[in-house]
Amino acid sequence: MRKVAIAVSMLIALAAIAGGASWWRHRFARPVDVALYFHPFVGPDRLTFNEARYPNPGGEGRYKVRDFQFFLSNLKLTGESGEYREPDSYHLVRFDGAEPVFVIVLRGVPRGDYRRIEFGIGVDAAANTSLTQHGDLDPNGRMAWTWEVGYKFVLFEGTLERGDTSIPLVYHVGFAENYAPVSIELEAGSVKDRAARLNFGVDISRLFRGAATVDMAALPSVKFDRADAKLIARNMPGMITLMRTAVP
Repeated sequence: MRKVAIAVSMLIALAAIAGGASWWRHRFARPVDVALYFHPFVGPDRLTFNEARYPNPGGEGRYKVRDFQFFLSNLKLTGESGEYREPDSYHLVRFDGAEPVFVIVLRGVPRGDYRRIEFGIGVDAAANTSLTQHGDLDPNGRMAWTWEVGYKFVLFEGTLERGDTSIPLVYHVGFAENYAPVSIELEAGSVKDRAARLNFGVDISRLFRGAATVDMAALPSVKFDRADAKLIARNMPGMITLMRTAVP
């Protein structure tokens, strides 16, 4: 009887181990939600709307931001184990809500050791020339051009203050060639938890300094000129960076 009892105990223990292993495999096989938090800055400072506190990158004066928004599209996570592409991946990023942050949640991401996140600032050519609505794309919305089919990829409006002079600032960038792919390296294990979170800084000042430095007084408006739009578009990829330290 003692041998039978020992055998039964061993079977129970083995069943428990097998069940536990199955539970762990199930847990780690379950997909995760990945939250992307975009925090707006102008240089080292948090974005504050409607205050002339930010220095003109290429000249004299200080500017205020009245409106700022941009399209972010084709989000993708990649790694040695594979990749995840968000469906209908078109987001209008803006910071005029109750909280000074914009959040995108990627639902049902397969667990994996993703090492890069990729996306585009703007709208890809196929969606940009289509009247079909995907994600946040709206052919009748404010970010759609009124003079042709397509979208404004980045919209910045504000005012440059120089002494007693106020200069309106209007930058609407969105020719097809202005689409800006971005690829950012991730830290190992960033997307393994049930509720993973990645924080990104969006530095508006980098639209006007980088590959090209813009004097807002000399170029206060960009709308329909391809050469002017190219100046801003060359800087766009550097606007978004991964925040590797705690959010201030």
